[in-house]
Parts: sequence; structure tokens; C-alpha cells
Amino acid sequence: MDIEKIVEEVVKTLKNDKKMTLSLARELSRRMTEEAKKNGNKLVISIVDEKARPVLTEVMDDAFLVSYDVANRKAYTSVAIKMSTAKLAEEVKSGGSLEGLDTRDGLIFLGGGVPLVAGGKVIGGIGISGGTAKEDTAYAETAVKIFNEII
Repeated sequence: MDIEKIVEEVVKTLKNDKKMTLSLARELSRRMTEEAKKNGNKLVISIVDEKARPVLTEVMDDAFLVSYDVANRKAYTSVAIKMSTAKLAEEVKSGGSLEGLDTRDGLIFLGGGVPLVAGGKVIGGIGISGGTAKEDTAYAETAVKIFNEII
């Protein structure tokens, strides 16, 4: 990589002033809630900032009680590890690159949590709970698509 490209990348990174705001979190949550209603699901949606601090947690009517804690932990984990919780679940298995990490308190190893990236930088994360790990993972992937549309 030549010096011009390095300088260009540094400037691009410094110019990235995107942050997870309450209004951004509300819009993302609103659109995810619409998606869940279309499919007949009752979710808990948790959105955190780049330091995994809570920005918004939305609990749909009749969502499972346990989904509140699970969604929050998925959002936290996706930012703390900077990868989806579905991928992390694979990596902590025997022989995985993060084998043994599954003993760390506070992290969760179920699909449905993803980091939210803008300009190459993690600016937050979303955790979704209320379905199976496969369903929650699919909702999280949808959340990333919606996030990229609205950011």
C-alpha cells in the first residue's frame, strides 16, 4: 500500500463521525418491529452504542420474558467481540479459534446479535431474541440491511 492510500484511509476513518443515536436506534427498531409483526413474531430488540452501552430496548407485546436478558446480552456480545453471535457460537466450539471463551460471564453464544458498522467502524450492535437461534440470526441479518439503508 502506498503512502497516498494510507493517508486516504486515515482521513476516511477520521471523517467517520457516524454514531449510534437514539433517533437512529428508534428508526431501526421501528422497522424491525414491522418486520416481526409481518411474520407473526414477538421479539425483544436491544440496541447498544460502540461501547456496548444501552441506547434502546424494545419489548413487543407478549414477548418471552427471558428474551429481554438474551437480546441485551446478544447486543453487548456483538460489540464486545466485534462479530455476530452466530459466528461466535461456532468459534467457541472445540477446535474453534476462540475455544474456551465460552466460560466468560456476560457473553452469549446464540445467533441473533450483530455489530453495526459504518465507515469500517463498529458504531453499535443489535441483539434480537424471541425466536429460535436461526430465526433470531435471520432477523439480525435483516437488521444489518435496514441499518445500511438508513445510516
